Amino acid sequence: MQFAVALLASAVIVLGSPFMGQLQSFLRRSLSTKNYVLFFGVGVMAAVGLLIVIAFLRIRERRAQRSALMLIALLFGGTYMWWTATPFAEVNAVERVHFVEYGLIAFLCYRASLSRRSLGEGGSYRGDPSILILPLLAAFTVGTCDEWLQWFIPYRVGEAHDVFINLASIVCGVLFALAIRPPAAFSARLHPASWRGIGMVSAMVWLIFAAFVSQAHLGHMIDVPDIGKFKSHYSAARLNELQLDRAARWKTAPPIAIRRLSREDQYLDEGLWHVRRRNGAEVDEAWRENLILERFFVPVLDLPTYASPNGNRWPPEQRADFGARANAAASFVSTAESYPLVAWPRTAYWIVVLVIAAILVLVPRALSRRSAGS
Repeated sequence: MQFAVALLASAVIVLGSPFMGQLQSFLRRSLSTKNYVLFFGVGVMAAVGLLIVIAFLRIRERRAQRSALMLIALLFGGTYMWWTATPFAEVNAVERVHFVEYGLIAFLCYRASLSRRSLGEGGSYRGDPSILILPLLAAFTVGTCDEWLQWFIPYRVGEAHDVFINLASIVCGVLFALAIRPPAAFSARLHPASWRGIGMVSAMVWLIFAAFVSQAHLGHMIDVPDIGKFKSHYSAARLNELQLDRAARWKTAPPIAIRRLSREDQYLDEGLWHVRRRNGAEVDEAWRENLILERFFVPVLDLPTYASPNGNRWPPEQRADFGARANAAASFVSTAESYPLVAWPRTAYWIVVLVIAAILVLVPRALSRRSAGS
């Protein structure tokens, strides 16, 4: 039952991510900025306060140690939220909600791990470090799947950086859960079966995360003579193919109204990266970004999109003015991408990934045999 509850809550958070942006937009339209921030702030404080009250009602033994764990979790979480705060109150309010979400997921994963792996004789709960490590890995995987789905759908951004941001709330959730429901006995030494379990789970978590990074963050560095360099998910040849495809399809079905539950067009997204960078840059950079658009993203310039119903092409006089003033001899590397892209060879990347996965499986197995022998 504990496992089913954790799985259901994880599914709700991951599958509900397409609608979170829609809910946030609705609340922003319905509330003033102050009330919007207050709404989320009060909700988060109420949730945390309720958990604290429940914890104190349940803690009857070892009060000092368990209260100290709760205090550490609260101080760590509060410090982390203060440290990562942005100048934008609306963004901070939403991040607080994510913090509570993943703290809850970690809490539920801990309970599932405790009930499935640590029930000893007489119904007492006994534990080793696996009851903390496995929930961390499970909740980290939920965060990876959440960001991966957000990368696929319009209006949301999914990147590896956000997966690691969730780790702070996951740690707080596990500490809080440990304070509320500690095992009856705890050994710092891993049981042989725990070694093997951690190895297999770590390898699976690593492969899932690596697959996400491969799709979201691996790309190509494209070097175009007389223009410069820029990063893309696609090779230059593939960009040319996509350009021809979108030019034909968008003439009759331009991407003006995009359904929230649909696959995001990464080609369009990349074109808009360069449009935004061009429109906010100085002369030299704006000129090179415009050349990239004219070379690889003509449909984004000439056809209507949800971001610009009239297209994004410069008027002839503006283009001529920027071309006359730009330094054509300067080297140029675009920084238009809205999240990190790395131009690593995919074959080498996956060789390293698989080697690390093998190490994660084989080393704990060897340690398990060594532990069993001793």
